[in-house]
Amino acid sequence: MLEFVFSISPMRVLFGAGSRHRLEEELNSLGVGRALLVADPAHQRLARELAAQLGARCVGIFDGVVQHVPIEVAEAGRAKVRELQADCCVTIGGGSATGLGKAIAMEIALPLVAVPTTYAGSEMTPIWGLTEGGLKRTGRDPRVQPRVTLYDPELTVTLPPAVAGPSGMNAIAHCVEALYAQNANPIMSLLAEEGVRALAEALPQVMAAPDDLDNHGKALYGAWLAGVVLGSVGMALHHKLCHVLGGTFNTSHADTHALILPYASAYNMEAAPDAKRRLTAALGTSQVAPALRELSLSVGAPATLKELGLSTADLKTAAELATRAPYYNPREVTRDGVHQLLLDAYHGEMPEA
Repeated sequence: MLEFVFSISPMRVLFGAGSRHRLEEELNSLGVGRALLVADPAHQRLARELAAQLGARCVGIFDGVVQHVPIEVAEAGRAKVRELQADCCVTIGGGSATGLGKAIAMEIALPLVAVPTTYAGSEMTPIWGLTEGGLKRTGRDPRVQPRVTLYDPELTVTLPPAVAGPSGMNAIAHCVEALYAQNANPIMSLLAEEGVRALAEALPQVMAAPDDLDNHGKALYGAWLAGVVLGSVGMALHHKLCHVLGGTFNTSHADTHALILPYASAYNMEAAPDAKRRLTAALGTSQVAPALRELSLSVGAPATLKELGLSTADLKTAAELATRAPYYNPREVTRDGVHQLLLDAYHGEMPEA
């Protein structure tokens, strides 16, 4: 007998080319009038464009975004909100900008509006992350979920292929883990399967024709679905490993997800038959982990953990940190098993099925 609990956080999404131009009317609907724009360094031009649209309603632009949200950066962002007496934050950029906005909202009660420029998906979730003392902590808090998200495919057209590919693989990782989540349910599984299908089709097209708006629209659609499932069900070993590697060794967020996904999938797939069935349908092959590896490499993701600057000694540290506390995973998580997974990823060797 099928049993599940279904819940979903409230969200408002405006999807389509040019949707960023509707920012002011969305601020009107929220009843706010003093917006601080939180923009990563690569999107200062876009931030200035949106600031000009808002006029006096924009009280400033904060550009101190750093990946993995160091606590010092979070404190600086909070101080800027207080200094300027902002009553909302507009995050502009990838997951790091969204993450900083969330860190601000954790402590200061104000609404967030997200204008994503990558396929990260964190704008759809109540999940926050902070890095302090070389360790990344994550949690869930409904206060940090953006109230409105403006998905504009015109903004992802400018993504360099080297960023777009790994960012899309990061989104696929959300879908893969959603399919074997402890609290998986039929609706989220449908969304996750469709997200994998859309992204697996779109990402190679984005790489081949980066100026094609339709390709970016399809990829952004898949990333949106990935963000919804990420915010609605739990994650497992893959995300734990990526948070450890990013928080402790400061590896690139998207590159880490893209690289680890095939290995985490190989570790878990035989223990998750329904996930394997759905991924087989979405990817067109029962060889799920090798297919994800091939897709990852084809869209420009790094091939080995060694390329990300890790040493073999770091792998032991990562395995210990990733297994220090228990958490759900469809297959038992052991230090030796995780260490072998990381060794395979370090050398770029897929385990035999």
